[in-house]
Amino acid sequence: MHPTQDVTSHRTARTSPRGRRVALAAALVLAALALAACAPGPNPDVGTPTADGSPAGFWLGLWQGIIVPVTFVISLFTDTVNIYEVHNNGNWYDFGFVLGLGLFVGGPFGASRGRRHS
Repeated sequence: MHPTQDVTSHRTARTSPRGRRVALAAALVLAALALAACAPGPNPDVGTPTADGSPAGFWLGLWQGIIVPVTFVISLFTDTVNIYEVHNNGNWYDFGFVLGLGLFVGGPFGASRGRRHS
């Protein structure tokens, strides 16, 4: 016969409501710090002219947003190509860039154009 072992139930450690609040507060602080670390800084080259004498505007931002997939691949292999023009006129360039990128990926309704089942 085998000797029987007394199996005691292990109590799971439960945290107190105060401990949960402290853990939640710590998680929120860490999340806020992580988001703050990702925030972009100011662009000191906004409004400064490019080599041709004028900063990039809306239309160049639109074009560069459309061609960003190709430009990104090229920028991986060369240091002379960037996907974003830092010598721009500010918000209008940014708007054009995001609009052009949106046109490439299908716009706001691109994801909803899936297969329709009859």
